[in-house]
Amino acid sequence: MDLLTSLARGYFSYRVRAIKRYDAHSEQIQRDTLAFLVRKAARTAWGREHGYSSIKSYADFSARVPMGNFASHKQYISRMMEGERDVLWKGRVKYFATSSGTTSDRIKFIPVSRRGLHHCHLRGGRDVTASYLAKHPESKLARGYSLILSGNFNPRYTTKKAKVGDVSAIMTASIPQFFRTTLHIVPPTRMAQIADVNEKYDAIGDAIAHKRLVTFSGTPDWMLIVLKRAMERAGAKSFGELWPDMEFFAHGGMSIMPYKPIYEEMFAPRKLTFIETYNASEGFFGVQTDPDEQAMSLMMDYDVFFEFVPMSEYGKRDAHAVPLWETATGVDYAMLVSTSSGLWRYDIGDVVRFTRKAPYKFVIVGRTHQSINIWGEDLSVQQAEKALADACAATGATVLEFAVAPIVDAFSAAGHHQWLIEFDKKPEDMKQFEVVLEKFVCAADHDYDHFNAESGGIMYPLEVIEARRGLFYDWLDSKGKYGGQHKVPRLSSNRTQFEELLALNK
Repeated sequence: MDLLTSLARGYFSYRVRAIKRYDAHSEQIQRDTLAFLVRKAARTAWGREHGYSSIKSYADFSARVPMGNFASHKQYISRMMEGERDVLWKGRVKYFATSSGTTSDRIKFIPVSRRGLHHCHLRGGRDVTASYLAKHPESKLARGYSLILSGNFNPRYTTKKAKVGDVSAIMTASIPQFFRTTLHIVPPTRMAQIADVNEKYDAIGDAIAHKRLVTFSGTPDWMLIVLKRAMERAGAKSFGELWPDMEFFAHGGMSIMPYKPIYEEMFAPRKLTFIETYNASEGFFGVQTDPDEQAMSLMMDYDVFFEFVPMSEYGKRDAHAVPLWETATGVDYAMLVSTSSGLWRYDIGDVVRFTRKAPYKFVIVGRTHQSINIWGEDLSVQQAEKALADACAATGATVLEFAVAPIVDAFSAAGHHQWLIEFDKKPEDMKQFEVVLEKFVCAADHDYDHFNAESGGIMYPLEVIEARRGLFYDWLDSKGKYGGQHKVPRLSSNRTQFEELLALNK
């Protein structure tokens, strides 16, 4: 028995018991959360404007507080960044997380209060470890190192009154010393905040090349770069050769599907556990508490009150939200959150679907504003990622990055989807790969299948354009988004970003 890991398991066991309470008490937990949030914010500027002192129920709350987004919060957040107290949340907020910017070039600043940081974001990180240890009594986590790959604070926007950066940077800088010491977290804070991303990744690669890593956490794309740099420095041929004791990868921010085959191959024959997390700038919302089940658990005691708008109503003037206890399985919802960082009925732009209740398990099925629907095909990010993963599995290819956009003939209104794909391992026959990918897109998206040319529609078969190595990272760099948690927009009906990528590809 590993004594250190056993002690860590005992320390985290209280969280395992708390999560188990979700099964039978989810509605009460959420009602208590709303009451707490409203009470604490009653004397803020927002609370006074919306009559929080007289809100007694969810019905009162939904009637008095409009559904919102960054635009409805922006003026309040600007005041907070100037140092004003009691605006959206009680007291002064020092940290502000920048959004990852997958759907817009506009930077959003999301408040992260001290309470929100410790009771939401950091609690999520602890619960990943707690859930894993509860299911893996043979684990020896405390005997190795844990790599957490974070973004940076942004000196361009940081002032004496506001510290601005990736939410991962805020979290990493705030990890309690006990947790950092027990799990031997690397890299040290100083190294994690190196401004130049390539210099930072090189330094981390050097630091971990000869350490006994047992876990790593971050986004799948940037993590792959860091691990490969460490492998090259050590002269190893695979990740498994370099880190034979690796236990799990806690990933988030984007789908693991295009990258999972690469990680599995690089760690073979060791079987790596993949744990999905839902840690957004706005809050930490989900953890894959059971690695054998694809869906994540909705984390209900993180000072977050959840509401859901059916996608069949989303964007309509009379759209209405429902609380968690009125949701149904199998329905796609846009998710709204109210948090102890001062977001109120805030649309975070993600679409989720519950797979079951008691406990509530869900999957992320896409973004509210990231899809393609030109000819009625209504292709979502999740459908595109699944089709690509299936096509890769069928052909032996692996993919690093991709983007999809429609191209329309101005005279006939017919057209097709163009897929710009950066391969890690190219298929032997690219034309055959196009045929296979088309088949799996039709299987994943019945609307696409219905409107393509073979079914009598005006959509022609898709086209695959091979991207050169590093294209997508060069594009991110041109936007000032290299490193951190920035992501490439997967799907867009607008070709602006796609054309930029094509220009760089030449």
